Parts: sequence; C-alpha cells; structure tokens
Amino acid sequence: MDIEDLPGVGPAIAEKLREAGLNSLETIAVSSPAELVATAEIGEATAAKIINSAREAADIGGFETGDKILERRLGVGKLTTGSKSFDDLFGGGLETQAMTEFYGEFGSGKTQIAHQLAVNVQLPSEKGGLNGSAVMVDTENTFRPERIKDMAEGAELDYEDVLKNIHVARAYNSNHQILLVEKAKEMAEDLKGTEKPVRLMIIDSATAHFRSEYVGRGTLSDRQQKINRHLHDALRFSDLNNAVVMITNQVMVRPDAFFGDPTRPIGGHIVGHTATFRIYLRKSKGEKRIARLVDSPNLPEAEAVFSVSKIGIRD
Repeated sequence: MDIEDLPGVGPAIAEKLREAGLNSLETIAVSSPAELVATAEIGEATAAKIINSAREAADIGGFETGDKILERRLGVGKLTTGSKSFDDLFGGGLETQAMTEFYGEFGSGKTQIAHQLAVNVQLPSEKGGLNGSAVMVDTENTFRPERIKDMAEGAELDYEDVLKNIHVARAYNSNHQILLVEKAKEMAEDLKGTEKPVRLMIIDSATAHFRSEYVGRGTLSDRQQKINRHLHDALRFSDLNNAVVMITNQVMVRPDAFFGDPTRPIGGHIVGHTATFRIYLRKSKGEKRIARLVDSPNLPEAEAVFSVSKIGIRD
C-alpha cells in the first residue's frame, strides 16, 4: 500500500509528506496530527484521519497480548561493545529498538565507545554485529577516521570498507542537529534494501549545543521541550529501523551535594525518562574505565570494568 492509497491523500499532499521525510506508512502512523498539519498544510481532522488509516494499514497502535510482544521482542538484535563484561551489563550487548545513553566526565570513554560501535555494527551477527551501517551526528567535532582505522584493524576488518559504511554529519547548532536526525531517517529509508542498512545512530553529544545555546533559567522550558522532541525523534528512528540509538551526554557537578557523587547528567528528567538504558562512565587507572548501569527497564543496577586500548574497547 502506497501513501497515495490513504484516504484524504492526493498527489500534492503525498509529495509534501515525502519532502518532510514521511515517506512510509510506518512513519505517518507514528506521527502526530500537528506534524502533518504543519508539513502538508491540511486541517487537523484530515490529519487525524490519515494517521488512523496509516495505523490500521501498518498494524501499529492497537492493543496486543503479552505473548505477541514477547514474540516480537525475539527480533531485537544485540550489538557488542567489544568487551564481554561490558556486554553482560546489557544482557548481551546494546539492544535495537532502544536508546542507550552514556554519560560521564571528559576522558571517561564516551566517544571511544561511539567509534567502537560504528565499527562493530558492521560485523556479522555471529560476531556480535548487526551487519549494517552507522549514522553519526557529530556535535563537538570528535569523529576521527584514524581511530576507526585502528579499531577496524583490531576487529580484522578492511578499514576502507568500514569507513565507507559510517555516514558522519557535523551539527553546528541545535536546530541543525534536529534537522540531521530527519536527514538520517531519509538515508535509512534509501539504504533499507541494500547490503548494509542503517542499524546504528550515534549522537555525540546529544546535549552540548542545547547546553551552550539555552543559558539561564528563563530558557529552561524551551530547551527541555526541544530536547524532548529531538530524543523522541531519535527513539522513533530506532523502532522504525530496528536500530541501536546511542547518545552521549555531558555532566555537571552539583555544588550543593555534600554526600555521594556530585556528578549529574545534563538534560534532567527529560533525558532520563527518554533513554531506555543509562550508563554512567568513570575513569580508573590507566586504560581502565568503569561502566555502571544506572537505569534499565528489565536489568538490575550493576558495574563492569573495561579498557580503552589502541585497538578499541576490550576486557
């Protein structure tokens, strides 16, 4: 079934929807009426009708029994980090159809993990990969192809082929960052039928631009609303493409915390509620790093020790 087959959608509206990145029944089914009103310049009642028809056609949005959900969960893939103890923290690796947030101070290994995942996603499933390609939104100019070369050689892969399957875009401000997630959806749609479909999205860092642009308490509400929508767009990407979404987050130190660890991630509860898994990274001696699972829907809090070596993330 094509978009044009939906009631209320003619060639002109279909063209506008496609231009906005809403080029499949699934993407329309998980959109809000307000989005369609803004993109296709139609009334709210028509937008709601189109969305409901898309949900019925794509079989999205109704009630399901638990056994059906369990059956669908069997299709969730796992992506290895390169370290067994780190993978065990997630119950076997980072899950597709989920968002995993890594936060910690500078030098704790966030960007190193992002680089390693961009390499590992290209591995076959029997080696812990997803046999796919990666999309990376780089907000702090931290992507280094030289590092990918080291990690690819450590994984016994041809680094030139690996680099060709990592699509990197530099985000210059928060609005550009939001736009790039939309562009990533279009790219994933284009690569869906290829040998290397997009199975990983990285946003490194998700909060840096928002933190620098929205300063002071007066802008807090606007900032949080924008971050909320941005992260939900990324989460939607993971569902539609059965992909892993990995975001990194900066931290701040609470000056009023007299006991315990004063380090807190940026973005407050908005980021905490949106991320499926939350990992707190800390430095240790030398190459060692400590990862702590802070939040998960089905796994207990736990810690793992891994190392960041020349060839990548290892035990």
